[in-house]
Amino acid sequence: MEQAKKVVELRNVSIYHTDGKSNHVKPEDELVLSEVNLSVSEGEMVYFIGRVGSGKSTLLKTLYAEVKLLEGEAEVVGMNLREIKRSDIPTLRRKMGIVFQDYQLLDDRNVFYNLYDVMRATGWENEQDIRKRIDEVLSLVKLDHKAYKMPHELSGGEQQRLVIARALLNSPALLLADEPTGNLDPVTADNIMRLFREISEAGCAIIMSTHNTALIEQYPARTLLFSKGKISEVDVEKSFSE
Repeated sequence: MEQAKKVVELRNVSIYHTDGKSNHVKPEDELVLSEVNLSVSEGEMVYFIGRVGSGKSTLLKTLYAEVKLLEGEAEVVGMNLREIKRSDIPTLRRKMGIVFQDYQLLDDRNVFYNLYDVMRATGWENEQDIRKRIDEVLSLVKLDHKAYKMPHELSGGEQQRLVIARALLNSPALLLADEPTGNLDPVTADNIMRLFREISEAGCAIIMSTHNTALIEQYPARTLLFSKGKISEVDVEKSFSE
């Protein structure tokens, strides 16, 4: 059986809060996480759990190169984070999808143009191809009937679905989601998790930070606990039953 392709490979990584100007660790830099070793394969779903400030969001930001990696080795969607140039960061981000908790939608544009403008900005040129892909992702997230609604006319769950559609436009190998259900009611959160399950089963790896242990119990997957500057794998069924 063919082994699944790795989309994330971190080896002996340490992550710091820095000013982002240096390629080396300085005395004033604050250590957030150390000895991080993480491997994620295509189609795999991984949860990040831990207290606020434990480093979950910082590691996600490192994966999409908002936080500079200064120690260790890291390859994400085929790109080396230690050697990546600023000019290559847009290419890295086009190979992944990012789902933010606060949506970051364009309030002055409808659903269609929230997606259309992203596609233009990421290099799509053929009008027919753009419209076809928008139709595909809106159908996937069940918003095909809301293409010309404005963001404020959507419910919270629909806005999150739009954010997910935007993240999927470039058929990413990796989807990063930072507390994607944090502002949603339980039923809507469950619908989002069903969608994530469909996406991972189609081959896209998903890394999701969350505080919602009920969702993890309902949709079990590999779970990593962030605590005291370290990451460790936990047995969810055992931990939640104790």
